[in-house]
Amino acid sequence: MKKIAFSGASGNGISPLEQIMLHLGYQVYGSDKSFDLGKDSSRLRALKSVGIQIIPQDGSMITPDTEYLCVSAAINQDNPDVLAAQKLGIPIKFRSDLLLEILSSYRYGVAVGGTAGKTTVTAMIGYILDVLGKKPCMINGGALCNYAERPGIPNYIYNDGEICVIEADESDGSIQKYHPYVGLITNISHDHTSLEKLFSYFSTFAEHSQNLVISLDFPNHAKITHPHLTTFSLINPQADFFADEIVLNNDSISYRLQGKNFTLPLIGKFNVANALAAIAVCSKLDIPAHDSAKVLEGFYGVKTRLEKVGTTNGITVYNDFAHNPSKIEASLLALKSGGGRIIAMYQPHTSFSARNTGEETAAVIARTLAPDDIMLMQEIYEIAPQDTDVSSQNIINLIRQNGHSNAFYSKSYDDTLDYIKKHATTGDKIIIMGAHDNSLFDLSCRILKELQSKAE
Repeated sequence: MKKIAFSGASGNGISPLEQIMLHLGYQVYGSDKSFDLGKDSSRLRALKSVGIQIIPQDGSMITPDTEYLCVSAAINQDNPDVLAAQKLGIPIKFRSDLLLEILSSYRYGVAVGGTAGKTTVTAMIGYILDVLGKKPCMINGGALCNYAERPGIPNYIYNDGEICVIEADESDGSIQKYHPYVGLITNISHDHTSLEKLFSYFSTFAEHSQNLVISLDFPNHAKITHPHLTTFSLINPQADFFADEIVLNNDSISYRLQGKNFTLPLIGKFNVANALAAIAVCSKLDIPAHDSAKVLEGFYGVKTRLEKVGTTNGITVYNDFAHNPSKIEASLLALKSGGGRIIAMYQPHTSFSARNTGEETAAVIARTLAPDDIMLMQEIYEIAPQDTDVSSQNIINLIRQNGHSNAFYSKSYDDTLDYIKKHATTGDKIIIMGAHDNSLFDLSCRILKELQSKAE
């Protein structure tokens, strides 16, 4: 049995690949600094439970019989595993290259791209195909709530069929590597890099796709052209897939598609757009639209994507991966649609993100929140000592300058927890937002637990 190693084993991009490679018969080893620090314990248990051997991230995982070391773009060159692989002459493979190899081994490849919604849409497509017996392989950055009881981390589906669905990442430009049978672009908005670069990445991706699915609801998408184009929209009835009569309920959303009404057990108008995107992609795989929409009536979402953690004493806690202006706005608007005060906490994931989108994020938050809503921000997750020019406090100041005075800097998880425990009242909706930091979900659970204790 061949041995392969993964550095960053807990990561959203690495963990599904580890589990897929187990199914392909490899002996899989993994390391992660979070595990070494005692973090991400639930993910550690999940990976070990399916047979992945977790080793300290000190280079000892790499041995002469290691076929290759797989890393994400976030792994630095001074990583102990990377140094050990270089010393032993072990090949180092990027996560995106392994993902490309797997995608290319299937007859029909589907690659889902976009700066918002791609994780949920990838999950929706995988779920539709799985329920309808199409035996897909799906590799995603988020875990499907429907499969929460499955062993391991349920951010993948493995079958030796003809269709493979992947979430394609634009943040590092690797989306340009894929040549799918169906390519999907959910949207293009300010995120990890400049809009100019993003359009270059997505234009190349479109050229590489045999068929392209894209939304008509964003004017800048007109720059993306393709000879085999399928469109979807919540605005333009001329789109190939158009939804109207959208009704927002407390815990669901209903819509009409091609003369028939359907209900999603999710909140947020954007999830109707996500559903249309998935339905449009599946149509290119010869699945009727109403069949896909019917399956999605049983789709319960993706972990940490506007996930309802729980309710106690009339206070509901949500956890969300939102980390750019458009995602933050969409999630806040979804919560506002049901009434009640919002207490939000957002933690920027990198200093670059805070610099790149800080002003836009502040403007979005200020115009979306009501005067009595509360905004908290913790310090940037991946901030380096040399990053003295940027801080979450800067964004808090900008939110206030934009007219929302209920905005406060929070020094730590404990401070956030104490503030929310002190101020939350019946009818409030609490949302914890941010990327990269898997412990944000744990914080959401702690908040719910503390509020339950307070009510007793």
